[in-house]
Order: sequence, then C-alpha cells, then structure tokens
Amino acid sequence: MKILRASDHKRMPWKNGGGETVEIAVFPADASIEDFDWRISMATVASDGPFSIFPDVDRTLSILSGAGMELTIDGGLSVTLELDSEPCPFPADRPVFATLVNGVTTDLNVMTRRGRFSHRVIRQPTPVSLPPAAFLRFVLATGKHTIVFGSEKFDLGPLDCLTFGAEAADDLVISGDSEVFLIELDPEGGDRLR
Repeated sequence: MKILRASDHKRMPWKNGGGETVEIAVFPADASIEDFDWRISMATVASDGPFSIFPDVDRTLSILSGAGMELTIDGGLSVTLELDSEPCPFPADRPVFATLVNGVTTDLNVMTRRGRFSHRVIRQPTPVSLPPAAFLRFVLATGKHTIVFGSEKFDLGPLDCLTFGAEAADDLVISGDSEVFLIELDPEGGDRLR
C-alpha cells in the first residue's frame, strides 16, 4: 500500500497544449504521455475544445468539481457529465469535443492501453468495506477520509490517493465526509472489469 499525496502529484502540459494536467500515477513509472500502459490524472478545463487523441487507449472521465461538461464523441453521441454523473468510458482514439456546462471544471481521467491493461472507475459512496481483489486498485479521496486495513489506519485529504494490489488480504474500510473514486486496473487487458 502506498499513499500518493495531492501535493506530490506531477503537473504537465496537455498533449494538445490546450491546458495543464495533474498526473496522479502512471505505469511504467518513467512513461511519457505517448507510451504509458496506464495513466491516472486530473485536468482543469477552462474553455471548450477538443480532447487529445491517444491511439489504442481506452479512457474514463469523471467530474471532480465544477458544473461539468458535455462531450461530443466521434461527431455524434453527446453525453453530459456533471458532479453526480457516473464515470463515462469511451475510446481515447476517437475525436471528442468538450463544451463546458457553466464555467471551469476539473475532471478525473483514467486511461489504459488496449491489450496491456483494462480499467473500471466507480463513484463509491462512503462508508464502504471493499473485499480483497486480484486487481491493482486506487482510491481517490474527494474529501477527508479514513481508511482502515487490518491494524493499519490511513488518513486521506482531498485528492490524496491510496494504491494497493492483490497483497491486500483483508477488507479495506473507507469512511469519510464524501464519496471516493475507486479505480481498478487489470493487467491482463481483457474484459474482467467490464
């Protein structure tokens, strides 16, 4: 288990140069925006515009703050994402245009390279007890949370992230003042998480 503190997240420009992303975690650890197997990040979107294209990558977007955005995917399907919306999965190698609903919005972005990893993002109310799983998991706090694992106790602040894998043999108990985002990554890259 490891805590990734919000103050340590890495800031970098968007692939298309239109803004800034805050990288929470990436694999391999030294991967660039072009060659990652998986990537978890946040972005503050201040204006309407196109998303960066990532060949052979699947993406899931969730709203962390702000009024949200409408996504037009591949020139057709439109989806409105707001604070209470379920995470929205879509292929990152298709053109996507974002139109802000009402001002600046911050999103959570999870991406996996097809054939290497697959993923699932769950908006999880607290309190909750998570049983052990075979997947690599991340818990992104949206407020103040306490996580108990066996005899260990961790405090997370807003946008801190706890990561753990199959070594977690006990239930993970999460309590707090808001929901968390549970991110699961499957290294087999198949459909076990869908």
